[in-house]
Amino acid sequence: MNIHEYQAKGLLRAYGAPVAEGRVVLRGEEAKTQAGALDGPVWVVKAQIHAGGRGKGTFREADAGSKGGVRIAKSVEEAAEEAKRMLGRTLVTKQTGEAGKQVGRIYIEEGADIARELYLALLVDRASSRVAFVASTEGGMDIEEVAESTPGKILSFSVDPATGYQTFHGRRIAYALGLTGAQVKQCVQLMGTLYRLFMDKDMEMLEINPLIVTTGGDLRCLDAKMGFDGNALYRHPDITELRDTTEEDPKELEASKYDLNYIALDGEIGCMVNGAGLAMATMDIIKLEGAAPANFLDVGGSATKERVTEAFKIITSDPNVKGILVNIFGGIMRCDVIAEGVVAAVKEVGLKVPLVVRLEGTNVEEGKRIINESDVDVIAADDLKDGARKIVRAVKGEKA
Repeated sequence: MNIHEYQAKGLLRAYGAPVAEGRVVLRGEEAKTQAGALDGPVWVVKAQIHAGGRGKGTFREADAGSKGGVRIAKSVEEAAEEAKRMLGRTLVTKQTGEAGKQVGRIYIEEGADIARELYLALLVDRASSRVAFVASTEGGMDIEEVAESTPGKILSFSVDPATGYQTFHGRRIAYALGLTGAQVKQCVQLMGTLYRLFMDKDMEMLEINPLIVTTGGDLRCLDAKMGFDGNALYRHPDITELRDTTEEDPKELEASKYDLNYIALDGEIGCMVNGAGLAMATMDIIKLEGAAPANFLDVGGSATKERVTEAFKIITSDPNVKGILVNIFGGIMRCDVIAEGVVAAVKEVGLKVPLVVRLEGTNVEEGKRIINESDVDVIAADDLKDGARKIVRAVKGEKA
């Protein structure tokens, strides 16, 4: 789960990390009041969406202006006007894609005198199963771009969970970032604060980009992104309350209500599979056959007829789906349950696109019988490759 910048800064502030004072604006009429609560002489007005690249983004609507999603204002009135221009408009960035995201919240904060911009992140290193620090002197840039063009400017190391964060970790980062004097002590303290926050809240990612050095020589977190482990949210009702469902794909949000592992993609072949590994293999073979998957969907090993029905309904609600491939290898998951769910879903929502079903494993004969004796128009497949080939050809209007 991700949260907005202003929410992330609220958590940073609660843990004692240095951040600027700011106010969130939800309605245009409150913009002037919120901006007036902050000291000038410069105000920064930021669109709040769950995507990076806001400053370089563009608004689809002409009346929003052409300054991007992060704007500098030199008066309370100007800050309020910029906030009103962005609210309700669609911001398109490199990370949102062409669809963009509608801006429903604005964050106005006090400006900062910036001497240097640095990069800092904490994340879960999947290779070592540890928390890792990533730091770079190239703040304000996409870390992927830095990694590609100047990888030597990135410091990355993991923390031993047996010892946790130690002061030498902070000093190592400080020296890599070229900090000196009192800044080293500030860095050591800040890194410890961020590590504690990361661990306390079960985060998956915490990114400060940029981490700045002010002209006065102090460190400050100028921007902040946070992502949390969805499986641990039951332990953090305070974090769950920060969830903004308007920033999430409606299909993914609906899937989460039924404990379905669903991720929307850009292709045309809807997929219903049991098991993450088999789902990945299914998507790969669809690509090999010359098409693209419209989603990742793992119904899991304990799916019920009702959950399968809901999964099918979510797939068919995607207007980009031109065909559906159901690929079930029954171990814990029973093929007859999948078959009952597919038949029930088709009868409830109708079927306007080709459907290929491949069943194998537990109760496979019963599953095939249920489908064969129904009036559902299904193309049967013998194996994974056969299923992928048949659905791609059916979508293209070719004979299977």
